[in-house]
Amino acid sequence: MITRSLIRKALPFLSLAIVLLATFIVQPRTMSYFGLNLMMQYAVPIALATIAQMFVITVNDLDLSIGPFVGLVGCISATLLLDNPALGILALLALMACYGAVGALIHLRNLPSIVVTLGLSFVWLGIAVLILPSPGGKAPEWLKAMMAFKMPIVPLPIIAALVIGIVVHLALMQSSYGVVARGAGGNAKAMARAGWSMLNIKVIMYALAGFFGVLSGLSLLGLTTSADAHVADRYTLFSIAGVILGGGEFIGGRVSPLGAVVGALTLALAGSFLIFLKISPDWQIGAQGAILIIVLALRAAVSFGEARS
Repeated sequence: MITRSLIRKALPFLSLAIVLLATFIVQPRTMSYFGLNLMMQYAVPIALATIAQMFVITVNDLDLSIGPFVGLVGCISATLLLDNPALGILALLALMACYGAVGALIHLRNLPSIVVTLGLSFVWLGIAVLILPSPGGKAPEWLKAMMAFKMPIVPLPIIAALVIGIVVHLALMQSSYGVVARGAGGNAKAMARAGWSMLNIKVIMYALAGFFGVLSGLSLLGLTTSADAHVADRYTLFSIAGVILGGGEFIGGRVSPLGAVVGALTLALAGSFLIFLKISPDWQIGAQGAILIIVLALRAAVSFGEARS
């Protein structure tokens, strides 16, 4: 028997299937290895940025700086990491540590994460522009080779995105610490009374967000082969939309890593679908927003029916 709860969990996968089917109908030539690879080539950096956002949302916060952060990682990797690998790695580790420190600041001073991360987005962007005032730099050869690797049968972006989702799902949804982290988002006071440090949880979750943000920036640079401070500005909205589209909620520690990745894939695919429809780029963000609203409306309808039954 198909329950409303099962339908609700399946909505992210159904939305991806519908967008994929619609794309195949509009442009049959995409129903091939080359076509899927071309449409999904940016799925990995978007999925990684979405996972980064998900870790922050898990503890009831919101990160409005992940897009500029990904751009900064690209600028550092295309300059420092290329010319001086040791210094580049140190800089990337420092960025992850900064993310953890931001989590500590938000918790200790009880600051609104939206305001703090909004201000931080300008800091990341400013540093990126100082490092690389205009688009340029060069991706390390090993990074380009990694992102250009061709898998048999199924393109690398699809496999990599799904592996990311499954690994994070097992870590966050099946492990004991994952239960604690989600519990902190659901009822922080109860977790504190149980002896868990909310400060440590916030620092770890923000540091994980920084880690996946760094991976997102590296993978994006491997695809674009050169850096731009503004290349990932849209990733902030994409990451939030991906988490929500995948079944996550802003409160209660309710997230779905695999659903978030599927949501990110849906948004990446929707962009290609809208291009095939010859919709102006100025309207594409609005159209992607409409897809998100439709899925959320369906989810709300299922939840309402579930509450009444």
